[in-house]
Amino acid sequence: MPQNSSWISALDDAAIAALGQSLRKIDPSYLKVSPSPDTQRVWYQGKESYFDVMAERQNGQISWFQFTLRGKSLIWDRKHGRLRTGLTNELDVPPDVAYYAASKTIKDDARLNQAFVDLVKAILKTRPDECLLQEILSLLEPKV
Repeated sequence: MPQNSSWISALDDAAIAALGQSLRKIDPSYLKVSPSPDTQRVWYQGKESYFDVMAERQNGQISWFQFTLRGKSLIWDRKHGRLRTGLTNELDVPPDVAYYAASKTIKDDARLNQAFVDLVKAILKTRPDECLLQEILSLLEPKV
């Protein structure tokens, strides 16, 4: 899949729903050990290659999350309090290396890719049953 944004606008409601429904929580034992006892790491992986959501909670609040799909990423962390979009190298490296999430590097976009942010929100909205995904969604919604 090319790293331009044309595929984002091509996704219809059914494709977005299928992406959201494919997200499954991964066994936490596969994750790197948390740096402190009050920190919890959570990983969801979708059925599509290079589709995952990772988050870290400290004291019950999300402190960081990363959403990646088809070579694009959306990252937020409490320390900086802002969203960043970017491109991953997953589509540019051999599949046997790209399979490992730790091998991923991300190059930030010059400007926030709002179309990708909107797609992420649409995908997360398909999972009202997953509290953590809804917490991430609330961080993406404007505060009124």
